[in-house]
Amino acid sequence: MIKVSPKAKRLLVPIVSVIAGFLVGAIIMLVWSYDPFQAYSSMFESALGSANGIGETIRNATPLIFIAIGFQISSAAGFFNIGLPGQAQAGWLTAIWIGLALKGLPVYILLPFEIIAGILAGALVAGIAGWLRAYFGTNEVISTIMLNYTVLYLCQYLHQDVMSKSLRVDTDTTKTIGASGSLRIPWLSEMFGDSRISGGIFLAIIALVIFWFLMKKTTVGFEIKAVGLNPFASRYAGMSDKKNIIISMLLSGAFCGLGGVVQGLGTYQNYFTQTTTLDIGWDGMSVALLGGISAIGILLASLLFSILKIGGLGMQTAAGIPFEIVSIVIAAIIFFVAISWAVGLLFKEKKSDKTATYIATAETASRQAANDQQKGGEA
Repeated sequence: MIKVSPKAKRLLVPIVSVIAGFLVGAIIMLVWSYDPFQAYSSMFESALGSANGIGETIRNATPLIFIAIGFQISSAAGFFNIGLPGQAQAGWLTAIWIGLALKGLPVYILLPFEIIAGILAGALVAGIAGWLRAYFGTNEVISTIMLNYTVLYLCQYLHQDVMSKSLRVDTDTTKTIGASGSLRIPWLSEMFGDSRISGGIFLAIIALVIFWFLMKKTTVGFEIKAVGLNPFASRYAGMSDKKNIIISMLLSGAFCGLGGVVQGLGTYQNYFTQTTTLDIGWDGMSVALLGGISAIGILLASLLFSILKIGGLGMQTAAGIPFEIVSIVIAAIIFFVAISWAVGLLFKEKKSDKTATYIATAETASRQAANDQQKGGEA
């Protein structure tokens, strides 16, 4: 066991975890007679070796940031919200529908309207689960799973049978939204090699700042964390657990809905029939589990996850590694990052001089009190 300072431990644990994951991935590739050096060089070359690759990596990471924030807010309140895909899908369809139906509006009216509507759609879906939990004690895991499929098929019905035919190319795909309703910024896309990067990245940075401020500096954030840590003590202190349950789920769904908005208005520019729940919902949950409740952690985890995803395509095309092996390697890396607490057992925190002095003083005072009590008893 290596003795390090607490600050050094916080830095070393994720680094060692990532390195361990890459080493295990290399061993897996060697077992199947593939060159890990060529594979990893292809991964990073694909994800970070060109302006287009960097743009696509940032583009892929952007919706994951929103989803991860949403998951962490509900998690802080003590709830396992796995309705992230449904909440994101609700935001996606809502934003695209409004963008197509009101395409004649100027950008400064239409774009905020799309974003707000998508946020509200995601919040509504999550709010249903929060309300059921707050007033009926319904397990949020079950209700959010069911809502994922409810939203999936409801969106399919709305898209194919309710949406005007003038807004659709066919029953499976909508028309492309106009420039006034898009998050694409031409100069930004050109800067990153004509990639699909969009203005959603700026919204993601703002969202991270809001998340940090909400959880660290506001009464709402404090109460959400307090309810998550001990709902009985929080209720005794005068906090409404029902109110905080619903608020946390509404906020969680709002951020997830925004992730869907960015996916629709930024990446695809349209909506198409989904045959299964959205991948960004599950990927965003993985990012949240990797990044923890820290805003910086979520940002770094989303970028790491995106590098693995985008770089994985390069491993297949440039290094000729089969998709199955790529998936195993990526899973191994994520696994070691996810169990960083176990890696942390390798390091023992050094006690600072102040801490050691405090402990020694406390121990001396404790012994002195025991001796005084013993003398008093003898007297």
